[in-house]
Amino acid sequence: MNFRVFLAVLCCKITRFLIRLVGRGGTAMPGRIALKICPTVLGRLSQGVRTILITGTNGKTTSARMIEQAFIDQKRSYLANKSGANLISGITAEFAMQSTLFGRCKKEFAVIECDEAASKTVLKYLKPEVIVATNVFRDQLDRYGEITHTLNNIIEGISHSPDSLLCLNADDSLIASIPEHVPNKTVFFGISVPLEAGDSAELSDAPHCIHCKTEYVYDYRTYGHLGGFRCPNCGYARPVPQYAVTEIASQDADSSSVTMDLNGRNLFLHINLPAVYNIYNAAGAAAALDAFGFQRAEIASALASFDCGFGRMEKFDLEGTPGRMMLVKNPAGCNQVMRYLAALKDPAEFVVCLNDNDADGTDISWIWDADFERLATMGDRLARVLVSGVRAEDMALRLKYAGVPVERMEIIHDYAALIDEMCRSEDRVFIMPTYTAMLDLRSQLQKRLGGKEFWE
Repeated sequence: MNFRVFLAVLCCKITRFLIRLVGRGGTAMPGRIALKICPTVLGRLSQGVRTILITGTNGKTTSARMIEQAFIDQKRSYLANKSGANLISGITAEFAMQSTLFGRCKKEFAVIECDEAASKTVLKYLKPEVIVATNVFRDQLDRYGEITHTLNNIIEGISHSPDSLLCLNADDSLIASIPEHVPNKTVFFGISVPLEAGDSAELSDAPHCIHCKTEYVYDYRTYGHLGGFRCPNCGYARPVPQYAVTEIASQDADSSSVTMDLNGRNLFLHINLPAVYNIYNAAGAAAALDAFGFQRAEIASALASFDCGFGRMEKFDLEGTPGRMMLVKNPAGCNQVMRYLAALKDPAEFVVCLNDNDADGTDISWIWDADFERLATMGDRLARVLVSGVRAEDMALRLKYAGVPVERMEIIHDYAALIDEMCRSEDRVFIMPTYTAMLDLRSQLQKRLGGKEFWE
């Protein structure tokens, strides 16, 4: 036995125990310690574990939860980094906690979400059976740089795992180009039906052909740069997906129902979350589960019953007032939240918490590219807007210029006071925080209202 592996696992377990003892998550630090002791420990711990890995800009946590539910339902022995600790440290910690001191993982399967920038390192050691790539959007420019840099990180990561089956988003012109660079077997998923909500005027992060730089023509759009793209110059176009949503039967404030062509077999799916981007998440999850050998009925059951990832359309009972938290981190994701809110039929309160900490991205200029103008179209259905976070004043200014009436806005920096106001609301409350704001606010909500810790 490798003594370094033994020591790494032992220290990881002890560190996690001590951190949890004082009521903290301990999702990353134990893994960092393990990696200091044995930099290759993840490769040893993950040997023989059949793994599905999900990467991409948006939708990783929700897609992972959808996939995870199928393993729960079928009582399969698995591990998952459900806390969202998706760098190599967090992933290593989860494998170490589920392994013996001798480096043998006690679980047969793993469902792992992986940060898109970290994938080039993680996939040197972790060899998934299936890799799902959700999308590439402009995100945290101070960390990721331009979107082609993010795409190249994913491609480099996949190049380390050539035997993995790829499940790729056919509607994303960037993701769809990955097979040109790697030898992996590939299947595609997507939405093959035009959406009434598709907005050709919405900001696109990839308007030009990745090959010849000609502007794409779209047969239809879903959101952002996603849809039925094709280049009129070089012919690069959306590939035909084997897993395609062919009909959207219904969408409401809490769920969606669709028909999906599952590799030649029609399947009706009820998705336990609303909004178009969650239809994409469900399509990618269904493709991965089908490729992994799950039955159609098992896939349908999982998508209808999974629990939301923390902060991702997560529901709260605000002392009798229904609340829902929707994490955002970039213009594309924010625009989908705005679209969702603007379509609500009943009055609602909107809470937005903007931070600029390292984990959020220190550049908040993206809020000027997000379509907050949609809020103003809600009229009287937008009962009130509460603004909080480190950059609350910047957010309030953005909302003012978007046309949200100043008299309906209130800045509340203190989260305890903010929760008091939310609990007093007579209308449904929708909370849109950035990442560190979500962690802090959710922690206070959990302490006051009860519920699971973020790592549970």
